[in-house]
Amino acid sequence: MDVVKLREYEGLSPFEIKDFLAKAAGKTASASAVAYLNAGRGNPNWIATEPRETFFLLGQFAITESKRVMDLPPGVGGMPQARGIAERLTGWLARHADLPGAGFLGALVPWAVQKFGFDADKFVHELVDSIIGDNYPVPDRMLVHNEQIVHEYLQWAMCGAPRPKGQFKLYAVEGGTAAMCYIFKSMKTNRLLNAGDTIALGTPIFTPYLEMPHLEDYDLKVVNVQARQENRWQFDDEELKKLLDPAVKAFFLVNPGNPSAVALGEKTIAKIGAILKKRPDLILLTDDVYGTFVPGFRSLLGAFPYNTIGVYSYSKYFGCTGWRLGVIAVHEDNLFDKLIAQHPEPILKKLDKRYSAITLEPRNLRFIDRIVADSRDVALNHTAGLSLPQQVMMALFSLYELMDVKKNYQKACIGIVKKRFEATLEGLGIEIPPNELYDYYYGLIDLEFWARKYVGESVVTWMKENVHPLDFVFRLAEDHGIVLLNGSGFEAPNWSVRVSFANLNDHVYDDIGRAVRAVARGYRQAYEASKGKPAARKAPTAGADRKARAKK
Repeated sequence: MDVVKLREYEGLSPFEIKDFLAKAAGKTASASAVAYLNAGRGNPNWIATEPRETFFLLGQFAITESKRVMDLPPGVGGMPQARGIAERLTGWLARHADLPGAGFLGALVPWAVQKFGFDADKFVHELVDSIIGDNYPVPDRMLVHNEQIVHEYLQWAMCGAPRPKGQFKLYAVEGGTAAMCYIFKSMKTNRLLNAGDTIALGTPIFTPYLEMPHLEDYDLKVVNVQARQENRWQFDDEELKKLLDPAVKAFFLVNPGNPSAVALGEKTIAKIGAILKKRPDLILLTDDVYGTFVPGFRSLLGAFPYNTIGVYSYSKYFGCTGWRLGVIAVHEDNLFDKLIAQHPEPILKKLDKRYSAITLEPRNLRFIDRIVADSRDVALNHTAGLSLPQQVMMALFSLYELMDVKKNYQKACIGIVKKRFEATLEGLGIEIPPNELYDYYYGLIDLEFWARKYVGESVVTWMKENVHPLDFVFRLAEDHGIVLLNGSGFEAPNWSVRVSFANLNDHVYDDIGRAVRAVARGYRQAYEASKGKPAARKAPTAGADRKARAKK
């Protein structure tokens, strides 16, 4: 594609550029009879079945409970009642033991009662009344039993070992994206971040974290703390020193990285701990969506709960992006409440006025509850919180993992993405040393890094002087029918692309690797032609390779 045209796309988010790539790839696929491969999407192509079976079965029992209270034509039921409901569930399951989900539903109630000390009737009633959805969320932040279940799940999913002391206060929200929006908004509202303040971003990073600080709503300055491929995507000492600047109010990162797919190692976490000893006022926000794909994962939330806001989404691990299930975690003993309390009196009076409609003691309102109120512009605080059926699904997903002592589900999910990762490497014709911190959900292919090693420095120099970096993704789309996202949109190297190992069938990933190789060979041939060297035999495109193999 023409360089001038490509420059028009430079300011767009990679998620917007992808629409243009998809259109080009679709045309190529239609014209050449090759498969259209969109590995730019992060949506997984698997789901957790048993919790869903249980959800729908629970819904059937809930309807019987509603009709037990009231059953009027033409289909008017009542509100389920708590007294004796656990025993009624046991009897109902005995009569429907052959239905999908019955085994798990029958097991989870006694397990949760024993684990958390729940009153069986109160717990089952919360599940049943919530799946019916006949109330606003009560409490408005999170259901009582669900918060305890999710707290235990997050201890496993995010915190690792050793467990932090004390409790986290949780807010169930509509996925990780909602969490981001609510946190940004409440940090601004409560003057934890003000226009003109500086934050640090651990880059590469999920694109919205790059875009939101510059919106007029926030108007923040940004310092990038870079993790580099040559350092196996860990932050080195020089980069972390940027956090010692007192002007840097907060450090936001995604862990494991998106798109690097590598978790922070123990040494890096320890280095951040050393920074916090010098900067005890530094706010940390960690987005740990992919932590469940790394066995033994340790989040900054677990290591430094006092300074950290945690964000988690169920979307990728359980294949439930459409459910919109996420959670914000803030420790009961935290920096944010302290910073708010230290505001000058004029600011405190403004905040008192803001929250006075929902509490008689606004200065005692915890930061987590301020996030809840701000998410509904305070006046609608009583309607805040994730919908009750969604919270039931969240509880079932959490219990499913907690009760899986052998972690068979985790092993299966990791096995899926790892197999696809390895197929891509085979197509690329390269080997990468094993890394226990890798989550295998995404991969970042740095063409410049790869070409420097396998093609030569002179070719790389010519490529950077004569080819626009976005040509890489457009060539993959136009020549091979493959959509990948440009890494530059994540503050990754300009010549890199993000590939998702989650959303396509296993057998196509070697084709993606071959396509990247084909594009690289094309640049080398163009370089040789520019130097007057005899043209090498033109290599077939990955699309041609695919068609040829299909004929065999």
